[in-house]
Amino acid sequence: MGRHKTRWIGIVVLIVGAGLIAVLATRPSATVAEVQSPLVGHTAPTITGTTFDRSAFSLPTAPGHFVVLNFFASWCAPCQQEGQDLVAFQFEHQRSGDASMVSVVFGDTLSAARTYQTMLGVSWPTLTDANGKLALDYGVSARPTTFVIAPDGRVAAYIVGAVTAKDLDRVMSAAKATHA
Repeated sequence: MGRHKTRWIGIVVLIVGAGLIAVLATRPSATVAEVQSPLVGHTAPTITGTTFDRSAFSLPTAPGHFVVLNFFASWCAPCQQEGQDLVAFQFEHQRSGDASMVSVVFGDTLSAARTYQTMLGVSWPTLTDANGKLALDYGVSARPTTFVIAPDGRVAAYIVGAVTAKDLDRVMSAAKATHA
C-alpha cells in the first residue's frame, strides 16, 4: 500500500510541475517596468551637452515631438540587449517625425561607447556628460535608464532596465491618451 501512495504522490508532483512549466513557458513576456520619479509629469531638466563629434547639443524646452533619452554604457548587458530595438525605434519614428533619440554615455569610456554605437549604426546625438550633470539632474543611478519626454517638454515616463521599440511605442501611446 505504501508503494502505491508514493507512486501517486510522484505522479501528482510531476503533473503539477509540468503544468507550472507550461504556464511559465506560454505566458507573455513581462513588459517594461516604469519607475516612480518626481520628474514624471513635470518639465524635463535641460538637456545640453557635447556630442561625440564635439558639437554643442541643446534640446528645446518643448521639443514638439517625443524624445527618448537613454543613459547607457557599452559594457552593460541590458544596454546591449536593447541596442537594436533603439535603432529600430529611431528608424521607424524618424520617418514620421513624431519621436527622436538622444543618448548619454553613463559610466563608460568615450572610445568604447563610440565603438559600440558605431557597431549598432546609431545616427542620433550621443552626449558625453563628462561631469555627470545630466545623470545627476535626472537622478540616474543604473544603466540602462530611459526617459520619454513628451512634445510639451514634460517627462512622460522613467524606465530602468532594457526597453524595446514596442515598450516605447506603448509608453508614447499612453502619454498621448492622457494628454490629448
